[in-house]
Amino acid sequence: MEPKKEKKFLILVDMQNDFIDGALGTPEAVSIVPNVVNRVRKALEDGECVIATLDTHGEDYMKTREGRKLPVPHCIRGTEGWRIRPEIMSLLGGAVFVEKPTFGSTRLPGIVEELSGDEPFSVELCGLCTDICVVSNAMLLKARFPEAEISVRGDCCAGVTPEKHAAALETMASCQIEII
Repeated sequence: MEPKKEKKFLILVDMQNDFIDGALGTPEAVSIVPNVVNRVRKALEDGECVIATLDTHGEDYMKTREGRKLPVPHCIRGTEGWRIRPEIMSLLGGAVFVEKPTFGSTRLPGIVEELSGDEPFSVELCGLCTDICVVSNAMLLKARFPEAEISVRGDCCAGVTPEKHAAALETMASCQIEII
């Protein structure tokens, strides 16, 4: 009997306008967009399952714990800032979308498990921000699937600052998440 083929997941974390060049955007975030577009194209060519997370807040954002700690309204559902960057979104016709109200999605590991069935799988993450949402989701996945190959593509991520990006990559590497 032929061994089962490994299922591959590409998880795009919060590639939304507000994190790229909107309310919380940075030049580093803008600079990774072409890399992310190329990585998504390759994933689709290779038959990988693409999951895209969306940081999602309501009009009451400033009254939330996060809003009190980070008083910059962003990714308010339905706004232009909440939408995924158009050149990326245009590629995501068959993607699975996961809205999340905070840094990490507690639903994401269950979705990966459901979509993988009983097949072996690997997960690669890319997106924004390396030091907040990417690391949070990578750690949730690593905790749920300690034997799975979990990786992060460094050139398809950007942090709040270049220093925080580097620190987050180092932290994930320390936790046996492969940095590509």
